[in-house]
Amino acid sequence: MSLRERSYGRGSADLRPVTIEPGFVRTATGSALISVGETRVICTASVQESVPRWMMGSRRGWVTAEYGMLPASTGERKQRDVSKGRPDGRTVEIQRLIGRSLRGVVDFEALGERTVYVDCDVLQADGGTRCASITGGMVALTLACESLLARGLLERLPLLGSVAAVSCGIVEGTPLLDLDYSEDSTAEVDANVVMTGDGGLVEVQATAERTPLSRAHLDDLLALAAEGIESLRALQRRACGA
Repeated sequence: MSLRERSYGRGSADLRPVTIEPGFVRTATGSALISVGETRVICTASVQESVPRWMMGSRRGWVTAEYGMLPASTGERKQRDVSKGRPDGRTVEIQRLIGRSLRGVVDFEALGERTVYVDCDVLQADGGTRCASITGGMVALTLACESLLARGLLERLPLLGSVAAVSCGIVEGTPLLDLDYSEDSTAEVDANVVMTGDGGLVEVQATAERTPLSRAHLDDLLALAAEGIESLRALQRRACGA
């Protein structure tokens, strides 16, 4: 694949243009609009002063996530989950991934007996929606926690660190960072990597579509992802005012 053909004239190790607009939804406790190239996701964090029944009396909080794609997000109208009666398997898998990723950096005792719901709604999809949801969801969660702290509802910020995610893959034998849809749909290997701010791996989802993934190529992809996530972390810090 000629690197001249990549969107935005990118090199193999380059992200698409990324912006994170904090406070995008005024009525949410914390929110952000994240744009990664043509992929755009609204992430909101809403606080409920209760926890699931199985956690009552534990003095610990909970963080959970929901994910959805708007009907026109892919160009061809996508049926809403509510009209089907239940979310499809892909939706369930992605919202579980978002929830797991965010919970990995939450101090539940400091959060107290309350639940933070992180909702990620895809306005437009061009690859990497789950990674954008995790990265933007972290900003929304941080802003919500900072709001609770500022209002005197928390004694300390209930975050142990940060988390961000990026896609990568092998297209025509070349390891590439941040695949758009055209690259993802033809990749021999595609992967989603979730990392903490200090470089710890939270989750790696890697699938070989045609050729088995070698250990050397996996190392190449993880190195690409680490560099991309460091850039995303800088954008997260800026969006959170750090």
